Amino acid sequence: MPRGVAIIGSGMAKFGNRVNESLMDLLKEASTKAIDDARIGDREIQAVYVSSMLVGELTNQTAVASALADELCLVPAAADRIENGPASGGSAVKNAYLAVASGEYDMALVAGGEKMRAAPGDKITDLIATMTHPTAEYVNGVTLPSLAALFTRLYMNKYGVERKHLAMIAVKNHANALQNPYAHLQRKVTLEGIYSSPEAEVNNPLIADPLRLFDMCPVSDGAASVLLCSMDMAKSFCDTPIAIAGFGQATDIHAVSQRADPTVLKAVQISAQQAFKRAKLTPKDIDVAELHDAFTILEIAESEDAGFFEKGTAHKAIEEGVTCLDGDFPINPSGGLKARGHAVGATGVAQIAELTWQLRGEAGGRQVADAEKAFCCNFGGFGNNVVSFILRRTN
Repeated sequence: MPRGVAIIGSGMAKFGNRVNESLMDLLKEASTKAIDDARIGDREIQAVYVSSMLVGELTNQTAVASALADELCLVPAAADRIENGPASGGSAVKNAYLAVASGEYDMALVAGGEKMRAAPGDKITDLIATMTHPTAEYVNGVTLPSLAALFTRLYMNKYGVERKHLAMIAVKNHANALQNPYAHLQRKVTLEGIYSSPEAEVNNPLIADPLRLFDMCPVSDGAASVLLCSMDMAKSFCDTPIAIAGFGQATDIHAVSQRADPTVLKAVQISAQQAFKRAKLTPKDIDVAELHDAFTILEIAESEDAGFFEKGTAHKAIEEGVTCLDGDFPINPSGGLKARGHAVGATGVAQIAELTWQLRGEAGGRQVADAEKAFCCNFGGFGNNVVSFILRRTN
């Protein structure tokens, strides 16, 4: 049987335009905070996992995991870089979890980061688009915003989702981000300002029909880090260890048009089911979730395919305030990718860090009341590779 694994430290480097810092600066900042948070003293960290999708393409540096181990004075720790598109962070946490659960390592550091703001927007769009199918999609000019736009139109036609529902998600997540000191977009947004007033068309221009500016996450610099150790050691470092109760990972057909029903995110469904089975829990047991809302429609679709709402009903829950910070099931208290930001290699680790703070009661003004169990979904490609986790407070 695998042994229990706990998160004993979390750290983050603010997402945004970090023009004066290198990627290594951001990774060091987040990692140092996680190590300090864990109060491990001189205890040896045996492995380092670094998640980054585009480090070589954007920063002209590779082998960042071994470089970070050296910068943090962790040599001779094992070190690996993990690349799995926007799901790189979730994959890095999964690998660290498995290494500790197996008994090979007692303590492992995960750091995820990306430095994206210095590159032109068209270059970022193209690099992200290389995740799409090379002959069925990429060579025909398909980008992630175009896939999201087509997906949104299908969802609108099939389930009755309207533009106002997408705008309500943006308003909610921006409001949450105002309470998050690590968030990229700390700006109040109103429904009138981006949807229902004459000025909304100017404030919220069309980008990829039907998606508008406020339906998309920003391009961000940033980093996040978590420190994992065996559960039997955790109490000696941390008053409130957060257990990784379950995880799941699944893939889907690469070309979205070849899926039986493109509105169904099968990899989300399967990875969530695996996580719940391993955790011996159900969606009804979860108090708070961080979902990968690179586009506002994904918060709706992922919440349904993960099992929190029946298919085609999540937009009604949004209207009723269910997913707000003070609602029955808060989603993205951090502000999500939409407002916290999306430094792609950092995102999955940032979700875990945020939920660790939530379950420890350390999330400040965005704290979800009485949160004991949490779920996150780290979404790679357009649902091509998804990693899900369930975390649980242990005391």
